[in-house]
Amino acid sequence: MSESTQTTAVRDVGVDLQETEDNRAVMEAIEADNPDCSVKHFPGLVRISSPGRLTINRESVEQRLGREWETHEFQLAIVSYFGHIKEWDDDQIIIAWDH
Repeated sequence: MSESTQTTAVRDVGVDLQETEDNRAVMEAIEADNPDCSVKHFPGLVRISSPGRLTINRESVEQRLGREWETHEFQLAIVSYFGHIKEWDDDQIIIAWDH
């Protein structure tokens, strides 16, 4: 009997964000902190997706925005997301699949 190998595809996770001036800093921070992400522009929104995991870091957003940024402000930017919110605290938001 031969052994079978099972490969598990890594599913993308991601967010759709409203395309606004303030959100550009959020998008730039996400791109910088997630080197494997892909970015697609649509009229009025931007979709950022990444294989398996997407991280939004407060410090990265603040550096680009030039002011303090609280992670709850992400709710104002987001149109939708795909994946599970694994962590959402004062410093970081992580979107990933449970399995």
